Order: sequence, then structure tokens, then C-alpha cells
Amino acid sequence: MQLIGVVNLKMVTEHSSRSERKRRDSFGMFDGYDSCSEDTSSSSSSDESEEEVAPLPSSLPIIKNNGQVYTYPDGKSGMATCEMCGMVGVRDAFYSKTKRFCSVSCSRSYSSNSKKASILARLQGKPPTKKAKVLQKQPLVAKLAAYAQYQATLQNQVKTKTAVPVEGFSWGNYITSNNLTAAPVTCFKHAPMGTCWGDISEGVRVEVPNTDCSLPTKVFWIAGIVKLAGYNALLRYEGFENDSSVDFWCNVCGSDIHPVGWCAASGKPLVPPRTIQHKYTNWKAFLVKRLTGAKTLPPDFSQKVSESMQYPFKPSMRVEVVDKTHLCRTRVAVVDSVIGGRLRLVYEESEDKTDDFWCHMYSPLIHHIGWSRSIGHRFKRSDITKKQDGHYDAPPHLFAKVKEVDPSGEWFKEGMKLEAIDPLNLSAICVATIRKVLADGYLMIGIDGSEAADGSDWFCYHATSPSIFPVGFCEINAIELTPPRGYAKLPFKWFDYLRETDSIAAPVKLFNKEVPNHGFHIRMKLEAVDLMEPRLVCVATVTRIIHRLLRIHFDGWEEEYDQWVDCESPDLYPVGWCQLTGYQLQPPAPQTARDSQSSSSKQKKKAKSQQYKGHKKMTSLQLKEELLDGEEYNFLQGASDQESNGSASYYIKQEP
Repeated sequence: MQLIGVVNLKMVTEHSSRSERKRRDSFGMFDGYDSCSEDTSSSSSSDESEEEVAPLPSSLPIIKNNGQVYTYPDGKSGMATCEMCGMVGVRDAFYSKTKRFCSVSCSRSYSSNSKKASILARLQGKPPTKKAKVLQKQPLVAKLAAYAQYQATLQNQVKTKTAVPVEGFSWGNYITSNNLTAAPVTCFKHAPMGTCWGDISEGVRVEVPNTDCSLPTKVFWIAGIVKLAGYNALLRYEGFENDSSVDFWCNVCGSDIHPVGWCAASGKPLVPPRTIQHKYTNWKAFLVKRLTGAKTLPPDFSQKVSESMQYPFKPSMRVEVVDKTHLCRTRVAVVDSVIGGRLRLVYEESEDKTDDFWCHMYSPLIHHIGWSRSIGHRFKRSDITKKQDGHYDAPPHLFAKVKEVDPSGEWFKEGMKLEAIDPLNLSAICVATIRKVLADGYLMIGIDGSEAADGSDWFCYHATSPSIFPVGFCEINAIELTPPRGYAKLPFKWFDYLRETDSIAAPVKLFNKEVPNHGFHIRMKLEAVDLMEPRLVCVATVTRIIHRLLRIHFDGWEEEYDQWVDCESPDLYPVGWCQLTGYQLQPPAPQTARDSQSSSSKQKKKAKSQQYKGHKKMTSLQLKEELLDGEEYNFLQGASDQESNGSASYYIKQEP
């Protein structure tokens, strides 16, 4: 975060005192900032550069000079062409006695030896150089003259069009009307700017377009952040004090948000909003007082945003991804498109490219070509014998890395019991069994009571996965555990079940108990992928926090659609992520849909869960809360819904 010093603004005000002798206007700040780039351009000037510019009136609806209103005449009569940039405009609005240039900048640049090559190239019909393009900006006076003609034309027309309200969901309105809080960007390390957001907070000043203005040109003004919601910020123009009537929401990472000082460096005009333009007589003094010592965005903020939105995965890359029809195996798929780091993968055998799968590039569901063979995972061989033209294997270093484990000592074994998030019903944590131990710490997990005979719905989890838990995790954290389908001895007790099935629980010490300081709190808003339909990103809320485990609720839908997600899941995003990346956001279900949920919930649930075409799991049963009285393990009651984010001991094993 950059502090706004006196030096920059002092430079602008000193320049203004000189420029006021040339050109004055009622806005004060307008002239100093608009002419800043001209003052810092080449010091060489032609004789015409000493000519004065006609003063501008205070109202600025049209340009007047000696009582004459400038409008574009018919044909080319009264028009002039700038000899530097080639801009065509009203002759009387051009600079100097000879009316050869459209602005002071073009006049000075013309006389500079460094611009002769550009001028010669233009006269010869050649494309201008990059430096010449920088100078090809339409001068303010000519733009205002054009606006005068536009205003005159509007007066002669019948206004038949009315403003059409923008339909659709608005995060700003949703948050403001319900006084909601959004998860900060720093909670999402995989999202753009997630690791370099800095201390952007309320009170930070930025330069944004001034929409409370009738000028034809795009002008700017300084605003302060009133409230942050993910990438979105509620802004208030400087000078409005406690008046929120003109407050507006804007994406901080958008192209129209700039640090204070950007207008001065870019030669863009700063114009106070029309509503308060007469509130102060000296806007420069007002801004110096308000901004000295305040915080603004880093000067390279836009560059960091651009860099954080560069994704290594490219279309035509080949990967191995879970087979959505048989979870126990992987298939080859080709990257079709990349949006915000999310990949649309098309299975290689899909001729019409409709058999696809969506996931994030850091998802644990995708791997490099050859991964399945290296660990002993089941793999569906493609009928395509050779790569299609243009397709190539994604480099292994692009994929998410898992922690190294040491299986040489005490390790997971086939038949051990544990608790796991059901990949076919992410709202449930179920009784599960390790069905196969693979290499590099990977395990094949099956959900007790609902496994297919051929094991086609086994799911691959890494030993460090935050989606698998020791026996008793749900009990000590007040989470309902889904017992095996058809298990009649309820309420379910692990001790009895282990004895009945002649099984042992996986050792507690083998599970990942690391709890990062994630920063999430209950009732925070975010954008989340519906993992049962992973092409959808929806408006969502954090409703429970169990150590590093988050309960995600999709706004407007019933709780049966909730999903358990890890705090570091790449399928969670800050508010405003869809707008920033161009991804479509699914708004909360409307009231009509809510009213019909009771009668059609089963049909909707079926539609939402078609992505994984395995065996449908039964909904979680309501279990009474009671402690296990096991002989081998003694559990400590853990804090449910805790928000401390600190690491905690989930369980303690009783020593013999």
C-alpha cells in the first residue's frame, strides 16, 4: 500500500498556479491535472506554443469564445487538421494563431527533433511509431466543441427512449440491502491477487471515472473505499462527506480503478462531481488536506492484477482426470478453455466435444499424463491410438503438489475404517473403508453400505487430504455421521460397528491435522462451485467452520444442497471473482423456486448430481449426540464451529 504524500499534489498545485495564467475554469482541479502531461513533455516549443488559450466558462455545457458558440459546421468549412497527430476538429478551437495544432502537446512535439521521424512517417502514409501514438489524444477543447454539437442535435430530436433497468444479480445491492459481510480476498490464495492483496481496506483512496458529470470526455475524480466485499468496493467520491446518495460499487481489480496520482501522470482530467462542484472554491487545497498521509493502491497494482490472471494451462493440453461416470478410474481429457484458472476439459474420445468436465487447474482431480500408471490407479485407455494434431501433454510441474509421506512405518492398510466426505453427496460425511493402498500416499476409499460390486464408485484420496478423517471426528465436532445404508443398529456407535465388522480404525496420527489461519468466519459471503454440477459458480455463504472444514450453503437453496469443503479448496472464490474473470455467476434461487423446493426437491437434487453418475447416496440420518464409550480410543470433545483458525488437537489416543 502506498501513502499519498504532499509532494505529488504540491507539484500539481504549483503547476496550476502557472497554468491559471493560461487557462482557468470553475473546477480548479481540471486544468492542473489535464495539463500535467503537457507541462512535463519536451521543453522545446515553437513560437505558437506561447499563444494563450481562450478561457472556459464555468458551466462547460458548450464552448464559447467572444460570444460565439462553437459547433461543427456543414462539410469541411471551418475545420482544421493537426499537423502533428492528424486529428480533425473545429478550426477556431485549435491552438495557435495559425491553427496548425490541436493542443500545446502537439505544438511542442512538432518542434522537437525527436518527433521529426514520426511526422515524416505520417506524411508518407506509414504507420505512426509507438511514441507517436501516445500523443494522439483528442484535445479537450475539440471534444467539448463536439459535445456542443451533440447537445444541439439532441435538442432537435424527440426523446422517445427510456432507461432500461439492468436485470440480473448485483453483489453490491445484495450486500448493502442485507448488511452482509464477504470473505476477504486473502482467504483465497489460488485466486487472482490472493497472495499480494496487501492491506487494501476501508479508507484507501483511488482515482475512478466521474459518472456525476455531463462532460463528453471521460473524466475522473478521487473516491474512498467505504466498504470492501471481496474484490468489490463501495466507493464514495471525495467531498460528499457523510452523504451516501452517490455511493457506488466497483471491482477494485477493474481497469477503471487507479492509484492517486495516475491522472496527473497520464494527463487525465480530475473533475469534481457536478452535485458538489460549487461546494468548495479551491478544490486543490481541499484534496491536499484530505489526501496527505492517506493510503492508495500501489503504483504497480494493475500490473500485479494482470500477472495474477496469467494461467499456465493452455487449450489443447492433455491431462488425466477422474472419469465422472466411474469414479474409480481416470481418463485422458483435453483442455478446451481456461476461464479464471478453471478448466473446461473435454474427454479425448468425445467427438462432438459435449462430454466435458469442469475443474480448477489446482484441483486434486487432474494429473499429468502417466500419473495413473505411476501410482497404480485404474485408467481407461483411450480408443484414440495417437494424439490428435496440436494436442500435447501438459508439463507435470503445472499440477498441484501433494505433501510427501513416509509409508515405510505405520501406515494405512486395506480394510481400515475412517470417516470421509462422500464425493457423490458432498453434504454428508460417511462411514468409509480403505479399499486399496496405492503408491505415493494415495488411497482408494469406499463408502460403507453403498459400494458398487465392481468398485466403480471407489474414490481416490491422498493420505493428507482434508476430506478424510479419523474415526470419531464427527462425534467430537457435533457433525452428524451418515451410517452405512441399511445399518439397523441406531444410533450408530463406532465401537459397536468396529466389533461387528471385525475391523480396526485407521490410526489418528496418520491423518492431516494441520489447520491454517484461513480467515473465514461464519456468515461470510463468497462465490463457490457447486461440486455436484462443477460448471456452476454460485452465490454462497459459510454456515459452519470445523477447524479447516467449511460448510458451504448455496443462497436460496435448501440445506440438503450444502457441501463440506476445505478452507483451501480451489473451488471457492472471493465476491466479484466471476465479474473479474468473465465467468457466469449463478444468483440465489428466486422466491418462486424456494416455494417449490419442498415439492420438487428430489427432482432438483437428481438434476444437480448428474455430474457424478455413480450410485445415489441416501440422505444423512438425524443422529442423537452422544459420546462413544469405546475401549481402545478416548476422544476429547472438540470445539464445534470454531473460528479461531488455529491448529487444534482433534483426538487423543489412549495409551495402553
